[in-house]
Amino acid sequence: MYLCGKKTTTDMNKYVIGLDYGTDSARAVVIDTTTGEQISSAVKNYPRWAQGKYCQPAKNQYRQHPLDYIEVLEASIREALEKAPTGTADKVVGIAFDTTGSTPVLTDNNGTPLAMLPQFDDNPNAMFVLWKDHTAIKEAAEINTLCKTWHTDYSAFEGGIYSSEWFWAKALHILREDKDVRQFAASIVEHCDWMPALLTGKTKPSEMPGSRCAAGHKAMWSEKWDGLPSEDFLTTLDPLLKGYRQNLYRQTDTAEKPVGTLTKEWADKLGLNTDVIVAGGAFDCHFGAVGAGVTPNTLVRIIGTSTCDIMIASYEEISDKLIKGICGQVDGSVMPGMTGLEAGQSAFGDVYAWFCRLLEFPLKKILDKTTLIDTATKAKLIDEACDRLISALTEEAEKLPIEENAIIATDWMNGRRTPDANQLLKGTIDGLTLGSTAPAIFKALVEATAYGSRAIVERFLRYDIKIDNVIGIGGIALKSPFVMQTLSDVLNLPIKVCNTDQACALGAAMFAAVAAGIYPTVEDAQRAMTSGFAKEYFPQQANVVIYNELYKKYIKLGKFSEENIQN
Repeated sequence: MYLCGKKTTTDMNKYVIGLDYGTDSARAVVIDTTTGEQISSAVKNYPRWAQGKYCQPAKNQYRQHPLDYIEVLEASIREALEKAPTGTADKVVGIAFDTTGSTPVLTDNNGTPLAMLPQFDDNPNAMFVLWKDHTAIKEAAEINTLCKTWHTDYSAFEGGIYSSEWFWAKALHILREDKDVRQFAASIVEHCDWMPALLTGKTKPSEMPGSRCAAGHKAMWSEKWDGLPSEDFLTTLDPLLKGYRQNLYRQTDTAEKPVGTLTKEWADKLGLNTDVIVAGGAFDCHFGAVGAGVTPNTLVRIIGTSTCDIMIASYEEISDKLIKGICGQVDGSVMPGMTGLEAGQSAFGDVYAWFCRLLEFPLKKILDKTTLIDTATKAKLIDEACDRLISALTEEAEKLPIEENAIIATDWMNGRRTPDANQLLKGTIDGLTLGSTAPAIFKALVEATAYGSRAIVERFLRYDIKIDNVIGIGGIALKSPFVMQTLSDVLNLPIKVCNTDQACALGAAMFAAVAAGIYPTVEDAQRAMTSGFAKEYFPQQANVVIYNELYKKYIKLGKFSEENIQN
């Protein structure tokens, strides 16, 4: 129905639910398939993760319990539907999930994550290994060595460098580390595959679908070598991997393909009916790119604790190119019928958060022990100061001039994802003096994350992948003009900011709408359900000139760091 050229809702409209599983929380959105309007939403933090359970940052260990995922699934959908108009639940026709990745877990023969078995309920090795877990650096190095000497380089479509953040490295590390887990493990599953399987009852390894996105970018799956790496390759890597390939998918599907419908158990739990279609899963950044309106020659940056950079390219543009040092090029991983390209930074917002934690030390360790004020006032004072820290640093940093003799930093506080993955790298800050201030250091860190972004852009350009503009999504893109203007100046590209802070969930909703038969293609769903843009930043040419010189210093500092500081 149209009124004055504008779509309007009717009682006949159908709805879909997009589920976005992030690092700290999950969000559910109920979307009108006709207009793309967000009817309601709910965000739920993972209860165990919020308590810091099962993680050891000093060891780069980050694990999440499957019950966290299950509990927020039910709670977020229930709350979102309660906020929606009466009768909305009856009109929901589809659900789709996105998750972080690679976030695998070892399972038993029934596809049950081992942490859901009583004997493993408190064992981090039986839980999902979060994307930012870097405990498998040794295993990743072994995979890279074997790939370069094997008759088939299985890392070829994953940028030529396998990362400790990915599927096989993490699985092998757990199998080596934990004998008890090893004895019960029968298969491995990605989080984005497990969620649709859970809701449709297809959890057995032989039934569980394989996500083209997850398999192609993180598990070295390709049609060119008949799926996953061969059994010979995996067992040569380590005999502990024997038999796992046969318990995994042979073929993979793009995410608009239906996995099945809700089981009676899950329909009752969620307050929905058993006719609801469950679409295939994918990674958050890939759905986010679609939700943000990705088109060819556009780089979509999902900017949060880390970044994920997504592009799509026609088969003709990619041809036989192998883009080195990115996170992969996979047919259909973003948009069916096009090659999806992925890159990203291991830390972006996390760099700023690290600096804030340094500055918070006296507040939390000294002021917290003062006896000059009462406990309640003290707690409020500490909370207020910590909450205002970023805004205060930003306000002062914006006043500082952009100078060629400025402090220079690298953005590798959590290693480097792309270009050329190296999780052993450490962050570096150069040019400090006794006159260096906290705002000046903060400004250097913001610029460092922008320089890391430029390195990614330049890698794509080196392979003649054209970039005309950038789309930014996420909280930082919406809330920090300082960061976004700096990014635009360093990249010398315009940046549009997506109008919704739920682009990943919106993208999931688009795939759900296609799986449910509302739209024939993802492009059709994208055109109908897009949210538009909130703001656009343009490079300021005077700053571009200075940043071109500063970027050269970043490259020089990075080279020095890589050659002299990594372990």
